[in-house]
Amino acid sequence: MLIRAISGAVFVSVLVISILYSANSFLGLFFLLMLISVNEFSKMLKVKGIEPYFLSVSLFLSAILPIWDYTTFYTDAISLLIVTFFFIKVLFKKNAKPLEELGSFMLCIAYACVSYLFIVKIPFTTHLSEYNGILILGVFVLIWSSDTFAYLTGVTIGKTKLLERISPKKTVEGFAGGVIATMLISYLISLKFTVLLTHQWIILGVIVSIFGVIGDLIASMFKRQTGVKDSGKIIPGHGGVIDRLDSIIFAAPFIYLYLKFITENVS
Repeated sequence: MLIRAISGAVFVSVLVISILYSANSFLGLFFLLMLISVNEFSKMLKVKGIEPYFLSVSLFLSAILPIWDYTTFYTDAISLLIVTFFFIKVLFKKNAKPLEELGSFMLCIAYACVSYLFIVKIPFTTHLSEYNGILILGVFVLIWSSDTFAYLTGVTIGKTKLLERISPKKTVEGFAGGVIATMLISYLISLKFTVLLTHQWIILGVIVSIFGVIGDLIASMFKRQTGVKDSGKIIPGHGGVIDRLDSIIFAAPFIYLYLKFITENVS
């Protein structure tokens, strides 16, 4: 428990400092976390080769280059070439299992890479060229709040299983407690940080709670299917990066779309 507490505190500290220090430190950290996630998921799915890493780097660059007014033509072209190469590689491979190999490759990119492309865009939803660290930090605070209060409510009064075949310990009561507590935390955040209106923070809290839990369950589903307890071992006592970020990995696209919607439709 001591090791778990220390490593968790270090991980959160690095995350918070990187977010608040600058846009470049935030982007650099999540570039590294994305590559680690791709590595973890590639091992889980037994995807061999360097193509997932090259494609992830190319897609990441395509996502962030517009922030600095650079064209994405070359990175888009490189991404297409990498995907094409992988398809051709499987085509000419002896004893290949095309559906299995291509499916695992594409799932690895879709799950362990694409979500990070949305995460790094979240602080730039208000203005493309202006970094808003408070916004993405608020998202993480809501995710941590949802996870914490869902756990506390679940162990205290949880009785009704949420999805027992995937995650035996999760309960409906815990899920409800997490959502309600996160809405309250959202309200408190809105009193201090006015980057969003109060009702916008509360809606964001609901989105984070619901899709965060779904993301946690999906990660558990993948681990059960592949027969692993943790996605990795990089964080002592916690497992891998995917184990720590599974909630936002799934929730990020929905968070980003919501923030873009309210930004572009504000009166």
